[in-house]
Amino acid sequence: MKSVPRLQSIGRPALISEAKINISNLRLRTFIGFNPEEKAKQQDVIINADIHYRADKAFDSDSETDALNYKVITKRMISHIEHGRFNLLEKLTADLLAIATESEQVSYAEVRVDKPHALRFADSVSVTLSASRR
Repeated sequence: MKSVPRLQSIGRPALISEAKINISNLRLRTFIGFNPEEKAKQQDVIINADIHYRADKAFDSDSETDALNYKVITKRMISHIEHGRFNLLEKLTADLLAIATESEQVSYAEVRVDKPHALRFADSVSVTLSASRR
């Protein structure tokens, strides 16, 4: 297989920004809320996350050991949500952000948790939190 040349601009190599992994519309059910009916019945939540990391090693080596493993991150999020009980969206969102930023490779992450049908005339209510190592 023929190798692909590195990105080049005139006279010098191009700078590649960080990789951004997007986890989109992860739909799960959990106990979320502090009202008696919310504590008794699981509700839908929708998770969206953006995770930034330097991917230089990964695209140079083409090896999964050099990449950020988004499958591991997603599985940890799923387990935390499905086995947890949360009073507030803020707490759930902060927990998921902590999971997203566990790896030292991560320089920035943003997590949004939507709770569909939380308000009578709204599609959903959401909380977004972010963290940075920059």
